[in-house]
Order: sequence, then structure tokens, then C-alpha cells
Amino acid sequence: MSLIGLLIVGVAVGFLATRLLKVDLDTPSTIALGVLGALLGGLVLRGLAATAGVGAGLVGALLGALLGALALIWAWKALTR
Repeated sequence: MSLIGLLIVGVAVGFLATRLLKVDLDTPSTIALGVLGALLGGLVLRGLAATAGVGAGLVGALLGALLGALALIWAWKALTR
């Protein structure tokens, strides 16, 4: 994925993930969370898809990015309690 595509996906996924888990972050943190979640979810999804022998596609990549961002928010909330 290109850098511009990663930023666009990161903004969308970060916004959605913070709203789903009811976390109030500033815009740069939301973007960073979304981009890191997209990277994390994309790596995990590629690893799973490679072992299964199938491609992920756009919907799978977005779902993996969202799950990665949700996992990062959950971990951050668990560590800061």
C-alpha cells in the first residue's frame, strides 16, 4: 500500500476505532493509532492469508486494519489503568 493510501486508511480506521471504544484522542494520535493498527492488522492478516493460501483483498485489509487498531486501543487502555 502506498504512503498516501496508508494515511487515508489510517485516518478512517483510527476514527472508527476510537468511536467504537469510546476513546477521546486528538487528531494526530488518532491518525498514528490508525496507521499503526493498519500495519499491525495488515501483517497479521498477510501471515494468516499466506498460511491459508488465499489473498486478503481490500475488504480484508480494511477489516485487518480495524482489528489492529482496536487491539492497540484495548492494549493502551489496559496498560494505562
